[in-house]
Amino acid sequence: MSEDCIFCQIVAGEIPSDTVYEDEDVFAFLDANPLAPGHTLVIPKAHHERLNDLPDDTARALYDALHALIPAVEGSVDAPASNVGFNNGAASGQEVPHVHGHVIPRFEGDGGHPIHAVGGEAPDLSDDERGTIASDITDRL
Repeated sequence: MSEDCIFCQIVAGEIPSDTVYEDEDVFAFLDANPLAPGHTLVIPKAHHERLNDLPDDTARALYDALHALIPAVEGSVDAPASNVGFNNGAASGQEVPHVHGHVIPRFEGDGGHPIHAVGGEAPDLSDDERGTIASDITDRL
């Protein structure tokens, strides 16, 4: 637990939340500043700042919780779809440095956009540039 982390304080019960799910490793609650009715945050209970900081077992538990929560969130507000996403690091827009996934219910004509709208201008990459990047990623695994 990080004493100055708002999400750790929520998990500890020091700050109230509209809790929708809790197990040994994962905690989920309604976003206090929702982008849609039912907008839910899903977090590991242990403090980790980025997805790549998560131990494997915690990552699996987080995904398992998301897998169960997505249809429950959508069904609770009669949403036909949802966006599910993580901001991973400050440069991506992560405002709270504690891993958290967003489940944002989506509705026809709600004005929302696909995930590609998050990235801004698309880079104009050549086949060689994409190939170099793909090779570098593979080499780092």
